[in-house]
Amino acid sequence: MTSALLDRIQSPADVKQLSRGELKQLADELRAFILNSVASTGGHLASNLGVVELTVALHAVFDTPADAIVWDVGHQTYAHKILTGRRERMATLRQTDGLSGFPKREESPYDAFVAGHSSTSISAALGMAVGAKLKGESRRAVAVIGDGAMTAGMAFEALNNAGAMDANLLVILNDNEMSISPNVGAMNNYLTKLLSGRFYNAMRRGGEKILAGVPPILELAKKAEEHMKGMVTPGTLFEEFGFNYLGPIDGHDLNVLLDTLNNIKKLEGPQFLHIVTKKGKGYAQAEDDPCLYHGVGKFDVGSGITAKAGAKPTYTQVFGDWLVDMAGSDPKLVGITPAMCEGSGLVKFAERHPERYFDVGIAEQHALTFAAGLACEGMHPVVAIYSTFLQRAYDQTIHDIALQNLPVLLAIDRGGLVGADGPTHAGAFDLSFLRCVPNMLVAAPSDEDECRKLLTTAFRYPGPSAVRYPRGTGTGIEVDLALRELPIGKGLVRREGKRIAILAFGSLVATALKAAEGLNATVADMRFVKPLDLDLIRQLAETHDYLVTAEENAVMGGAGSGVAEALSELGLVRPILHLGLPDRFVEHGDHAVLMTRCGLDAAGVEARIRKTFPE
Repeated sequence: MTSALLDRIQSPADVKQLSRGELKQLADELRAFILNSVASTGGHLASNLGVVELTVALHAVFDTPADAIVWDVGHQTYAHKILTGRRERMATLRQTDGLSGFPKREESPYDAFVAGHSSTSISAALGMAVGAKLKGESRRAVAVIGDGAMTAGMAFEALNNAGAMDANLLVILNDNEMSISPNVGAMNNYLTKLLSGRFYNAMRRGGEKILAGVPPILELAKKAEEHMKGMVTPGTLFEEFGFNYLGPIDGHDLNVLLDTLNNIKKLEGPQFLHIVTKKGKGYAQAEDDPCLYHGVGKFDVGSGITAKAGAKPTYTQVFGDWLVDMAGSDPKLVGITPAMCEGSGLVKFAERHPERYFDVGIAEQHALTFAAGLACEGMHPVVAIYSTFLQRAYDQTIHDIALQNLPVLLAIDRGGLVGADGPTHAGAFDLSFLRCVPNMLVAAPSDEDECRKLLTTAFRYPGPSAVRYPRGTGTGIEVDLALRELPIGKGLVRREGKRIAILAFGSLVATALKAAEGLNATVADMRFVKPLDLDLIRQLAETHDYLVTAEENAVMGGAGSGVAEALSELGLVRPILHLGLPDRFVEHGDHAVLMTRCGLDAAGVEARIRKTFPE
């Protein structure tokens, strides 16, 4: 495919040389390139197709990277990456040693801030704007945030703080959920350009000074302005925060975007621009089903995505099926998700029990305290949440749930490394930060059947609990569909051996079993991180010369640390090797490759044990 203009773009400096007509052509070529590129590599599609014109306009108007652009979440930065010199590397997107699917400061000076979690952009951009001001530099900071990310409290905390500062901050609300209603048309685009102009703002400031001596008239003038703007814009809230609100405008009208951004660039103080875009813009399948095309694997552009049924169910599917079955037996069960219905496996539950299903938006902290409130009323909440997102609600886990010993079950998906999404989404720390919390039960299933049983066990536990399972499929073992429990705090010896005992947790049990074959080692499936099976630990310590712990979690403070603490309490001294994720952030790539690099594949585990405990 020939991209006459796009092939010439090596940096935003090249974008600035283009005419309006050429910028429109560039946007069309960019959209086509993204579509074909993601079809070849997989990745986030709908969100990236929706911000093509905005990305072109931002780099055409602002002086990046001196003017910092902070992309919220960051999964819509493909156009940004392409325009900032990384077009030829897009074929490596989200692959081992390739381009990250998110902004990455080490990757490019144009990536101002790492953002894999939502709702951080306004805070970060405000810090950059204030920092530039303190250094006496007239640089701009731009935060691009979606309407979903605006549901998080952190975004409003930042707005509240920013409105009280005289920093050159521009917040762009990329609203891609509402349709382009009549007020986002020619009249509203014209009014926004007018209201963003220097003349209007100078007249407003001058008028305020003149009318200040006549308070009733000043108040009348302000009310009149609010009434006029209120008829055509929903900006009252943001004006109250201290921002100059502009919009909404059509985020796909490049001319309007360019005119408005050029006007805003000349204004001082906090500005708020509301644009309306369409997810999946330019690709019919993604426009019709933006949720399906949010994150995709490789696909054929002409026919769209053909779902391929896997032979083995994923852990997410196991959880989703269990939730429906458990809800059928317990009317007090309620399911909660912070905007991850599909990703966390709640679709069936939402369809079967809509009155007991709650999507609270991107608001993890609220999700957990909301669950605590439900538990106070005798309900039994299940919060389906990614491990990396649970990090954002740690205080609520401790203060609002565990402190009150409330029966809330955390169904923690994406425990361990997550492959292509990389360190922003890797669940590397949950076993460490959960096992130190009083009253918590923490379980780590080794296969799909054990996952279902441990979910049942944790749900019926009269206090806070967590079941942590990995992304993707497991061993393929047949799942017992009965709602059976397992004894709390009891592990299971899966293989008998000599000299060496491997105490494995969760996903590392299967790996340990393979590694143990060449070592003739004993393997225990510990099942519970808290409470640990002290009897089993004592037994293994007394009958083996060496102990090994294995987990897909940070070694520091993880399950293995718990075993070492238990040995100390039992008064047992044994040589012990802790295997787990290294003390660094593991980059994105193929999960199997990453595990090998971390020494956590079967060969790596065996080699490490042989090196540490030679025969």
